[in-house]
Amino acid sequence: MEAILKSNKLLNICYEIRGPIPERARQMEEEGHRIIKLNIGNLANFGFDAPEEVVQDVIRNLANAAGYVDSKGLFQARKAIMHYTQQKNIADVTVDDIYIGNGASELIVMSMQGLLNTGDEVLVPMPDYPLWTAAVSLAGGTPRHYLCDEADGWLPSISDMRAKITPKTRAIVVINPNNPTGALYPDSVLLDIIALAREFGLIIYADEIYDKVLYDGVSHTSIASLADDVLFVTFNGLSKNYRACGYRSGWMIVSGEKHCAKDYIEGLNMLATMRLCANVPSQYAIQTALGGYQSIDDLVCEGGRLAKQRDLAYSMLSAMLGVSVVKPQAALYMFPKLDPEIYPVSDDQQLMLELLQDEKVLLVQGTGFNWPQHDHFRVVFLPNLDDLTDALNRVARFLTQWRKRHGTGEFAAK
Repeated sequence: MEAILKSNKLLNICYEIRGPIPERARQMEEEGHRIIKLNIGNLANFGFDAPEEVVQDVIRNLANAAGYVDSKGLFQARKAIMHYTQQKNIADVTVDDIYIGNGASELIVMSMQGLLNTGDEVLVPMPDYPLWTAAVSLAGGTPRHYLCDEADGWLPSISDMRAKITPKTRAIVVINPNNPTGALYPDSVLLDIIALAREFGLIIYADEIYDKVLYDGVSHTSIASLADDVLFVTFNGLSKNYRACGYRSGWMIVSGEKHCAKDYIEGLNMLATMRLCANVPSQYAIQTALGGYQSIDDLVCEGGRLAKQRDLAYSMLSAMLGVSVVKPQAALYMFPKLDPEIYPVSDDQQLMLELLQDEKVLLVQGTGFNWPQHDHFRVVFLPNLDDLTDALNRVARFLTQWRKRHGTGEFAAK
């Protein structure tokens, strides 16, 4: 029998967050090694529990969750999401404009499948959350990466975004708060993106899954709240704000210029129907989560656990020779840079593999987020203060040894 090959659609698909290096980490764990995992925002693994009232709602409704429900989701869950859009000042959203999925990830893929023909282009941030690039590619489209400028606090470069627009461009993806950089976009930038979408007739896809994970008293603006003459598709869910990653409960909201998108919306309805419905038990958590006490506020406020861990990670990374990092205003990550004069890295995946093997710390290389240079990596600051200190001390030790082996000039011996 001839070798059975994967689809050509997968040739340009990668998801390094769960790629070959995490697979090597799994093998090392089976060999008895303890690996400190700073590669994925899986909150439950670090002692962040879902709110108890959310858990109880799922448990108490299990008996009612054995059958299929509406393909768009439970009415009461979508009604709660509709009320949330009103709190976010997103206008004219009805229950029928809301789709519940098995995490926002499923809906991201679905939204691209419903839109793109072969060769269509979508503007995706660089660096990005790699699912977006993969979803565009899998749907037959071409991702065009626009620059988020580190020198400008990782804000999108509107001029680069404009330069990447062609007659084939269909949409702009905005990840705000941003993964992997932790940037939070001001209204002025969001309005510039809307103006660009308006000028070229583009859809805006807004990934806002971290909209409550905010530090230093900052606030988040949903881009869809700033206009009604552009089509917006906004994504959110329970995974991050409510520490319920494994529940796989997310939602997608269509708003703005809907009357011009009737055919596209019909396609979304068709795709929603094809998968029958999203998993039902976790949908019973949505109403309580959105309407109840927002315990995430206790974690991100001054003195809260997440805020303290962010500050520690920022301080320790900034103190490392040849490492610079923009302090995140939101989310669970930071995206440090290695000075190429001090760290002449030619293969950042190999660098992360060596770190794993030498120090038992698992990180993701910058190119895994479609960053073009081999000079960044992403840090997840979810471990408690002691474990985070241990992990970052190991990273510092590894970089010192790496400089001695590979460095040039005066920094090689430091």
